[in-house]
Amino acid sequence: MIEPALCENETERSEELETLGLVLSEPEEGFDRITRLAKRHFQVPMALMSMVYKDMQWFKSACGLESKSTPRSVSFCGHVVKSREALVVEDPCHDPRFFDNPLVVGRPKIRFYAGAPVYSENGVILGSLCLLDTAPRTFSTEDLNDLFDFAALLENEIAARKHRNR
Repeated sequence: MIEPALCENETERSEELETLGLVLSEPEEGFDRITRLAKRHFQVPMALMSMVYKDMQWFKSACGLESKSTPRSVSFCGHVVKSREALVVEDPCHDPRFFDNPLVVGRPKIRFYAGAPVYSENGVILGSLCLLDTAPRTFSTEDLNDLFDFAALLENEIAARKHRNR
């Protein structure tokens, strides 16, 4: 397994997440609605709004997964945050970054991952919208474009939440 590296702007990222109050906060219908729709649209068993913060990955919204967090060291989303690019892993069992990851060899037995970056209004990457499946699958360019659209909806919800909470 290859652990995701920290970002160059890790302090700024942490401060942005703290300011926005997204980590260690209660579920919110606006975010849950988007992950539910993404789960249904892509026909996957799990869709998450994942915020990568310090040494953990916090699921602000988790549709189809009981867990609220995982260690950052095993997170797929940590790779998205570091690269600031979408990541599609059609079968992690054949990917040197993930083949022995505890989330692949154990529960929830991830066999497919697709994640798109989610940014704050200030352009700081916060985490990702990710899709998980227990079976390998392919992901088309059209699918990736749809995933970016869902991630943009999360960004809009983050901005709206920020302005409501002023």
